[in-house]
Amino acid sequence: MRPSPWPVRIDDLLLRDPVEADLEALLSFRNDPDVNHFMVRTHVDPDDLRREVLAVPTSPTEFSCVVERDGQVVAIGFLDVVDGPGQPGAPAGTDGLIGYIVDPRHARQGIGTATARALLQACFEGLGLRRVTAAAYADNPGSVGVLDAAGMRRERLERQALWHHQLGWLDEVGYALLAEEWAARTEA
Repeated sequence: MRPSPWPVRIDDLLLRDPVEADLEALLSFRNDPDVNHFMVRTHVDPDDLRREVLAVPTSPTEFSCVVERDGQVVAIGFLDVVDGPGQPGAPAGTDGLIGYIVDPRHARQGIGTATARALLQACFEGLGLRRVTAAAYADNPGSVGVLDAAGMRRERLERQALWHHQLGWLDEVGYALLAEEWAARTEA
């Protein structure tokens, strides 16, 4: 099992491992209709969320975190270590998949971008991954803006790839960043 890359402090935000005391705050915004408008999982059962959150600190591949500002949970960051695609014999656990949800009461304050950057830092500097990806509904300007501002490279547009319960089939955009791109950016 790899050590956790958390805690990390970025400006006035603290990213740390989730604990049971975070569940009420996480659930309050995770099941918010405004948040769920662009989520694939449009509702999270409280018991399922509890199991998922409490499993993070002991998982060898899940490094999700909560984001605090002034002692209040304002976001959650998702970080999964995955195997890169390819033929048999490829190294295992080399890639990362990131995501984030910001409490809408704290939206448009740079929390999403700071969280995405911290997740990238954890992937490359803390976990030594080689490539990190993220995806969003193309019609979700908030999430697309976060990934652009975090410095990820837009690699793909998949036409009508994701079903949306109100809007029908929508496009998905995919982003990525390589370890050497991260290193060049942080050395500059």
